[in-house]
Amino acid sequence: MKSTAVSGRQIVITGVSRGLGRGLAAKLIELGHTVQGCARSAATIAELQARWPAPHRFEVVDVIDDQQVAAWARSCLAAGTVPDILINNAAVIHPSRPLWKLSEREFGEVIDVNLKGVANVIRHWLPAMIERRRGVVVNFSSGWGRSTSPEVAGYCASKWGIEGLTKALADELPHGLAAVPLNPGVIDTDMLRSCFGDSAGDYPDAESWAQSAAPFILGLGPADNGQSLTVPI
Repeated sequence: MKSTAVSGRQIVITGVSRGLGRGLAAKLIELGHTVQGCARSAATIAELQARWPAPHRFEVVDVIDDQQVAAWARSCLAAGTVPDILINNAAVIHPSRPLWKLSEREFGEVIDVNLKGVANVIRHWLPAMIERRRGVVVNFSSGWGRSTSPEVAGYCASKWGIEGLTKALADELPHGLAAVPLNPGVIDTDMLRSCFGDSAGDYPDAESWAQSAAPFILGLGPADNGQSLTVPI
């Protein structure tokens, strides 16, 4: 895998309103790349667009709504944005409790966002990348996509699903493209604090993480297709 970033690339990121998505977007823009991002919070999207105006573009999109994702991709592609890197970061976690105590709604939201949302984004962005015959799809997995812990069964299911989905996608891609299930590592985010409480502060925050994560992601290429990787911290 190459470690040297190539400047001036088009990068699409879901879930840019906070946490890893926001930290990564900020670092990639700082490095000279163009970011097209989405999130559900209209107020945060307006803030991001004011902070990083065109050519960067931030839109309100709920990834579980296939029609919203389709309209977002269609609009960006019509403006000439074909991703060099497509990053599926948007995810949620359910309250920490045993599987049998999770409501249908709590379990369903995790599966809808973390798995169906990823499939929706791939469905509408990937064909343009295939037509151009280059690009990398990065689907954020988790340590809990390769191991298990109590009281996070639904989240584990979704991230183990990301591993399988991404590896199967890697088998389907034509030469020149790659799909990578990427474990970002243990990062101090709101999601981690919901599980770890204040001890999440023992881990790097999203901004510190992005210092290593951005160059690592920029270095991914066809040779990494289908490999389960982890951001080095």
